[in-house]
Amino acid sequence: MTRPAVIILSEQAAATGRAVADAIGGELVGARARVTSADWVFDEVRTEVQALFAAGRPIVAVMASGALIRLVAPLLADKMAEPPVIAVAEDGSSVVPLLGGHHGANDLARVIAAALQGHAAITTAGDLRFGIALDAPPAGLKLANPEAAKAVMAELVAGATVLPISPLEGEMPGRAEGGMLRTSAAAGPLSVGYVDISPSRGESGDRGWLTDSKLPFSEDGAVKLTITDKPHIAGPLELVYHPATLALGMGCERGCNPAEAIALAERAIAESGYARQSIAVVVSLDLKADESAIHAVAAHLGVPARFFDAATLERETPRLRNPSDIVFAEVGCHGVAEGAALAAAGASGELVFPKIKSKGATAAIARSADMIDPAKCGRARGRLFVVGIGPGSEGWRSPEVTEMVAKSSDLVGYSLYLDLLGPLAKGKARHDFDLGKEEARVVHAMELAGQGRDVALVCSGDAGIYAMATLVFELFDKGGISDAASRIEVQCSPGISALQGAAARIGAPLGHDFCTISLSDLLTPWEDIKRRVKAAGEGDFVIAFYNPVSMKRRTQLAYARDELLKYRPASTPVVLATNLGRPGETVRTVPLGELNIEEVDMLTVVVVGSSESRTVKTGDGKTWVYTPRGYSGKTDSGMKKVEA
Repeated sequence: MTRPAVIILSEQAAATGRAVADAIGGELVGARARVTSADWVFDEVRTEVQALFAAGRPIVAVMASGALIRLVAPLLADKMAEPPVIAVAEDGSSVVPLLGGHHGANDLARVIAAALQGHAAITTAGDLRFGIALDAPPAGLKLANPEAAKAVMAELVAGATVLPISPLEGEMPGRAEGGMLRTSAAAGPLSVGYVDISPSRGESGDRGWLTDSKLPFSEDGAVKLTITDKPHIAGPLELVYHPATLALGMGCERGCNPAEAIALAERAIAESGYARQSIAVVVSLDLKADESAIHAVAAHLGVPARFFDAATLERETPRLRNPSDIVFAEVGCHGVAEGAALAAAGASGELVFPKIKSKGATAAIARSADMIDPAKCGRARGRLFVVGIGPGSEGWRSPEVTEMVAKSSDLVGYSLYLDLLGPLAKGKARHDFDLGKEEARVVHAMELAGQGRDVALVCSGDAGIYAMATLVFELFDKGGISDAASRIEVQCSPGISALQGAAARIGAPLGHDFCTISLSDLLTPWEDIKRRVKAAGEGDFVIAFYNPVSMKRRTQLAYARDELLKYRPASTPVVLATNLGRPGETVRTVPLGELNIEEVDMLTVVVVGSSESRTVKTGDGKTWVYTPRGYSGKTDSGMKKVEA
């Protein structure tokens, strides 16, 4: 389930909303005109709620249930695909799951009610009568025929009973530690009357999913519930559940075609005689963590991909069917596909489908005696989110950046930038760095991701404009990081740069060609900076100067001013923007000929207009700066040809 959005429409609902968000790991979303304490804000409630619903985000709204129903009603179409929708009373007294009761809403409602000491108004018939939703099994089980669940529940509500069948073959299943399903390798379909397949869950916290439910079992029951990791065709009034007992081990050559790997995986599953829905994880050697083919197979099957080091796989050598000295010489273990599958299945698991090969890939399947938890298999391929948070205020931070930060376990950045995240940083490991430690900051973030974590490298403005994204790819290119860090996944998300913020605040100075120049000679030779200033002046660009001054550097901006005066009038407007989007923001305009360097500090971006840039006053007396999209020498007909 993706991170729930907790919606509040007033400051009076903020305390309840924050308590809900903390209880369920949600994101507090508020109406801009009425709320000041949300993680991010929106302008129009109907648009926001419908966008969240269409995106599949669980919605918890602190508002009247009738109003919430009317907001989502136009979008209702497929109950199997719709996200949970829950209404919460402003005082927290009532929590009402409106949609998706069997897809997480009822469970969320119970958690919220417990946190608020309120009442979860569960109305789903199965939950009320039997304390269970048969179409919403716990993690580790997949319902093979969800389309049959409605008819089964209807029969149960009408008075039907459940047949307590015994295993059709093999041993009677036992109960593993923690209440997980345990079978022998030969066991067939399992009776829910004899096995508790999940840790206890429920409103009271002491109810198992099936055996401790209120389901009516009888020897002549019409309803049959079957649990098996083999393919099984359901009969009338039968629900078939597939437990996550299988690990698919994969190996491949560098650059293997994903389609080839997927075809081999499908072949292995088909020939093994086991159900594809029981594949819990795709596993391989850590040297394959950045192989697209492995991740394509995992995505195709809808399961995680996890990776083991060579030493772990080598310990599985005694259990391999096809050990290879050639493989050992290349990667340090005698088998990748079989070894990884067995490592994931655990010491009591066994190889049920030995390695098969295609031209560039290998595949094998192992079966665990318990349900497999992918989070405990090796490590994931780490992800590095390189994000720009703009000036830091929530109003100027994109939803994508917010979502990436929310997904992260670790945050890396300059302390001020991490502080600007506010509630988004709560519960995450912070790795604070001082200014001047940029490369160390990036290396640390990449190495954390190399350990399998989800890491956000937090930058102000846009991460790709004079920020950390460049260093990330430079380290990929030139080295200086571990092998694990070199195999991480990277996702970059844009932010509002100081250039854009300044332009928006003062009008439209970027209406025609523009460029940016950093005046810091810390990483760029001063002679190169001078050459660029001259070229920009000759080219008549609007210029945004980043890093215009520092504590020790005061002459570069003066040089730039004097050089540009050779190419454009002294009256050319210059925008001085400080603390954009943050408290203490100031934006003003001065003529280029009157630019006083002493009025510029380290937090100021300087935007110098071109020879065509203009100022204009509106009726309220405010002065704006704009650069026409066409030059003054162009005719009206020529202006109309400018691309819209």
